[in-house]
Amino acid sequence: MTGKALTAGLVAMVSLVAFEYMAVAIAMPIVAEELGGLKLYGLAFSGAMAAGVVGTVLGGRWADVRGPKAPLWTGVAGFIAGLMVAGLAPTMEVLIAGRFLQGFGGALVSVALYVVVARVYPESLHPKIFSLFATAWVVPSMVGPAIVGVVTDTLGWRWVFLLVPILTVAGGLVLLRGLAGQPVTGGQSEPTPGLLGKIAWAALTAVGAGLMQYGSSGQLPLLIAGLVVLAVALPRLLPAGTLRAVRGLPAVVGLRGLAAGAFFAAEMMVPLMLINERDMSALAAGFALTGGALTWSFASWLQGREIFGQMTNLRLGSAMIALGILLMGAVTFTAVPVAVAYPSWIITGFGMGLVYPTLSVLTLELSAPGEQGENSSALQVGESVFSVVSVAVTAALFTAAGSGYWAVFAATLVMALAGLAIAPRAIKGRTPVDIKGRAPVDASGPAGADAPAGREPLSRAV
Repeated sequence: MTGKALTAGLVAMVSLVAFEYMAVAIAMPIVAEELGGLKLYGLAFSGAMAAGVVGTVLGGRWADVRGPKAPLWTGVAGFIAGLMVAGLAPTMEVLIAGRFLQGFGGALVSVALYVVVARVYPESLHPKIFSLFATAWVVPSMVGPAIVGVVTDTLGWRWVFLLVPILTVAGGLVLLRGLAGQPVTGGQSEPTPGLLGKIAWAALTAVGAGLMQYGSSGQLPLLIAGLVVLAVALPRLLPAGTLRAVRGLPAVVGLRGLAAGAFFAAEMMVPLMLINERDMSALAAGFALTGGALTWSFASWLQGREIFGQMTNLRLGSAMIALGILLMGAVTFTAVPVAVAYPSWIITGFGMGLVYPTLSVLTLELSAPGEQGENSSALQVGESVFSVVSVAVTAALFTAAGSGYWAVFAATLVMALAGLAIAPRAIKGRTPVDIKGRAPVDASGPAGADAPAGREPLSRAV
């Protein structure tokens, strides 16, 4: 029962963080208008993103040194506090402060959950657990808009924020029960100097990403300045050689960033293109994204049952992301039937469902016992920043080309093809590598000789 409670609690936490992310994006236009904060609209998102980058870096090292419980419960408290502050905010400035707390708390929770998986579940169950995590992120995108719409129309936008803490407390109690007696107390790594410096680099990375976000609206100097800041700061937070796709963990982190960046930047343009260029209704355009969400969830389920090998997941998945983006780009031309949009995003979503959780599994496989938090942090930071850069650059291309939808899909196709090219480097000849690119002395991993006892009942309970 404890194992089932733990799995249910983990999935609940991931779902709540995902729902909050999606719900705020839907409700924010109404929030900004009512609070008179349209000028601060972008800061409500970039502030949460900046806090999230810092929280991810801090949480990863904290979980390695002290165990995942402290950052997990600190993150839950920050997440709830941020939601309450935002829901009760009298001004846009106060709401942004709440968003900052939400972003920081949610990041602590996300990275701590990876360490819990590494410590508690045997390696053979990691694909299944991460397939559940992927589904927990996808499902809110399918049911969330309807829920948020009903809540906003009947209770008001504040309850979009205020109802989630109640659910978070309930999910936290289930998770607390599931963690009872599990081998997650204490750390597997010694404190190391330089943590404050790394947090500073994380803050600088967030600043660079924010500059790019604001620069994407046509402010070329800001866009360039943000890119320069990221070029200096981001490599300090990623495994050595990530930008060169060095074999092993650097390629894993790089592929995650490329896949996420290509997908989310392209997806941002899909409904806009279908409505404005192909005269679809908002409902019909939304169904295209729903199809991709469904196949993402289905492919994640297949990955969790190891229907294909890891190499097949990465190669086939990367190829399908590229193919789907190519087909969706073709829909920008009137000679191509608009109905092609539906299979296009179904294919893309399926590819993401194969790639995304497989890279989470590989990150833990390639992490020594004292490095799971730091490496999981690098994976999530890389994904976030690559996505921001991709969205900013493609938005600038879109503007420069004069509503150039084709330019966006061309740029994201290049990213997807780059991911396809480096996919084999995440698998072949891999060795456990930590965040600094070193091969650790003890590569037994969480499922090796040092794996804690008592896992067999849990494997049956998932």
